[in-house]
Amino acid sequence: MATIKVIELDHIVLNVRDIERSLAFYTQVLGLGAERVEEFKAGKTGFPSVRINEHTIIDLFPLKGESTPPQKSLEKNSGNLNHFCLVVEREDFSGIVDYLKSHHVSILQGPISRWGARGRATSVYFLDPDGNEVEIRCY
Repeated sequence: MATIKVIELDHIVLNVRDIERSLAFYTQVLGLGAERVEEFKAGKTGFPSVRINEHTIIDLFPLKGESTPPQKSLEKNSGNLNHFCLVVEREDFSGIVDYLKSHHVSILQGPISRWGARGRATSVYFLDPDGNEVEIRCY
């Protein structure tokens, strides 16, 4: 075999300090569906996930022995991941800044035009509860 052909992204894994806080953010603020939560709480699996679509999930991996940072001093996580991007439809992007602010999410940048997998789009950047930078965009 000369080369492989990657066909899609299956999942990403985020290290999180507080599973409940992260689940609330990704399900209640960003509207993703939670998976394997009961199994996690019962100790049958090591972490829960949130589903982006039929083919892609975000695993929420609990960091052991780390304290939860105060929300007011939230800073961007300086780990290996710079940011990740989620795509929404135009009707969900309209008013996104006010929506995020109403959920006490500070906007880092945007709306701003940026390049992505499908070309130019309008993006807004913010941090999740663990300082992971999230981009939401609309093509």
